[in-house]
Amino acid sequence: TIFGKNSDRPEDEAQVIRFVPRDTTGDGKESARIRQQCTYIEVEIEPRSQDAVLSCPAWMPGAEMGANSAGVVIGNEAVWTKVPFESEPALLGMDLVRLALERAASAKHALDIITDLLQRYGQGGACSSELDSSWQYHNSFLIADASEAWVLDTAGRVWAAERVLPGSARSISNNLSVHKPVMV
Repeated sequence: TIFGKNSDRPEDEAQVIRFVPRDTTGDGKESARIRQQCTYIEVEIEPRSQDAVLSCPAWMPGAEMGANSAGVVIGNEAVWTKVPFESEPALLGMDLVRLALERAASAKHALDIITDLLQRYGQGGACSSELDSSWQYHNSFLIADASEAWVLDTAGRVWAAERVLPGSARSISNNLSVHKPVMV
């Protein structure tokens, strides 16, 4: 699997590389859940089970792209749709990238984590600390590991996923691009 991503963040926004270690403070119970702070809200989720290297806008805890110790890589892109944004604070796409990379053992597992969080908390909020707070967008994700890859398009809490066929190449940009969604 080869994965690459360009950043389309504001030109003056600093990106930092963060290493986030797996959670080793838990009592070993897989069912235990924790509260984790994201950009605008706190979520209830399982403890971090993977080490992750994240490329993040400096002002937020979320990540534009990254990789984890299980070999999962994720990148996101802004997409604009006619679906209204959440009226209450919600998750940013970059929060979803980080939360999935800190926990996913495979690309499919990351897909499941993102879609579960999307359903529970929605997405929305200002996507820049320097631009007008009305700069919001929905997200498309490219999720891969050594065995498989997925494209996930989202609009509000609605999503569609498409498995990338073995031996084929796939890219995402600032448009919805899932053409043959599959039930997962």
